[in-house]
Amino acid sequence: MALDQVTCGHPLHLQKMLQLLALLLLAPCVLQAAGTNGGVKVRVTQKGLEYGKEVGLERLKQMLKKGKIQDVSGSYNVPILGSVDYSITGIRVDELQVSNSTAAFSEGTGLSLAIGSAQVVLSGSWKVASVLGSDRGLLNISVRGLSVSTLLGVDRDGRGRPSVWCAQCDSGIEDFSLTFYGRTSWLYNTLASALRGTLKSEANRQICSEIRKGTDKLAWDLQTMDVLAQMDPFVGIDYSLVSKPLFGTDGCKVELKGEVFAMESSRRHPFLPAPFALPDQFDSMLVVGLTESVASSAAAAYFSAGALRVNFTDSMLKKRFPNMPMEVRVAARKQPLLSIHPEGVRAQVFGSAEASVILPNGSLASALLLDIDSNLTAQLFLEPVKSRNSIGKVSGSLVLEDFHLSQVWSSVGDIKGTFLDKILKMAVHLASA
Repeated sequence: MALDQVTCGHPLHLQKMLQLLALLLLAPCVLQAAGTNGGVKVRVTQKGLEYGKEVGLERLKQMLKKGKIQDVSGSYNVPILGSVDYSITGIRVDELQVSNSTAAFSEGTGLSLAIGSAQVVLSGSWKVASVLGSDRGLLNISVRGLSVSTLLGVDRDGRGRPSVWCAQCDSGIEDFSLTFYGRTSWLYNTLASALRGTLKSEANRQICSEIRKGTDKLAWDLQTMDVLAQMDPFVGIDYSLVSKPLFGTDGCKVELKGEVFAMESSRRHPFLPAPFALPDQFDSMLVVGLTESVASSAAAAYFSAGALRVNFTDSMLKKRFPNMPMEVRVAARKQPLLSIHPEGVRAQVFGSAEASVILPNGSLASALLLDIDSNLTAQLFLEPVKSRNSIGKVSGSLVLEDFHLSQVWSSVGDIKGTFLDKILKMAVHLASA
C-alpha cells in the first residue's frame, strides 16, 4: 500500500491544520490600508500572538475532531503478495495532544511557529484486495513525539493584499505505528512492523511537503480576498495594506488605508492621513491608532450617502393645525467636522430640523425650519469579557458639550418652549443613535 499517503498526508491532515493555525495567527497582522501613511495603524504584541496561538490550537483540535478526513485509496506492490488494492474510509481523529507550542515574531520576515511533542491517534476502516482475496477491518494509526517548526514569510503585493510563503520547515517523529484489525490483519501488521523505520522516514518527509501545500493554499486565499468591506447599507471601508507589514522581535506593525466611502457613489474624498506613531504598550495584546482622515472620510461618506437624517412624526402644532399630524425631519445640513484628541473624538455637527404638516392627501406642507449646531465628544472602550474566543466587548460614550438652536423661518410665528424642547430631545437622540 502507498503507506506514505495513508499515514502522513490525509490522516494527519497537516495541510488543513497549518492553514487554520497560520490564518488565526496572521489575522491580526494582515486582515485588518495609496500613500506612505495609513489611516489605521495596528501593532500586535507578543502577548497578542500568544493569545492567538492558544485560540488557534483550541479551534484546531475542535476542527480535527469534528471534521471529516478525506478517504484514501490506491494500490501498492508488496513482496510475495504482489499488487494490493486498498481503501481507507471513515478516518477520524481520536486524540490530539500538544505538550508544547511556540509562536514568535521573526524580525524582517514574519512568524515562526512550532509544535513539539505532539501525539495524534487516528482510526478508520480498511479494505484490501490481493492474491489472497479480499479482507476488511479496522485500522489504528498512532504518531507520537511529532515536532514541526516552520517560518512563514509575510509581505504585501501591489494591490494592497498580504502575501505569505513558507520560508523554512523542519519536522521529526519519534514513534510511528500502524495496527490492523481483521481476519488477515496479522499479515499486514507483520509487514507494517518490518517497515516501521521506512514508514516513519517517509511520513516525516511528507510533513513539510503538506505544510508547503497548506501555505500555498493560504497564500491563494489571501491573494483573492476582498480588501473592501461593506460596513452598513450606506458606507464601506477600504482596509488594504499601504506598506509591507513590519516584523520585529517583539511585535508586528501594519498600516492600513482605512478610508470610508459611500456605497452608492464612486467618488472618494481625498483625506490624506498624517504620520503618527503608536505608543509602546507591550502589555496590551493589540494597539490600534486612527488618524483624523478616517473619521473625516466616514463623516463625508455618511453625509454624501444621505444617512445623517431621521424623520419623526408628532402632533406638536395642535393650536395652529388642530387635526393634522406633524412630521419633523432632522438632518445634517453640511458635513460634520471631526478631530481626534487624547480624550476622544470631537465632532462639530451642523444640523437642521424642518417641521411639516402632513396634509390629508399625504403631502407635506413645511411650517418651520430650525438650525441645530452642536459639539460632541465620543469615546470608545474595550471591556474585558469572560471568554477565550473574544478579546473584549466594544462600547462607547457620547457627551453633548454645546448646543445651539435657532429659528431660520416659520409660517406659524415664533416657536419656543415645549416644541423647542421636543426638537432638542430629537436632535440629541439623533446625535447619540
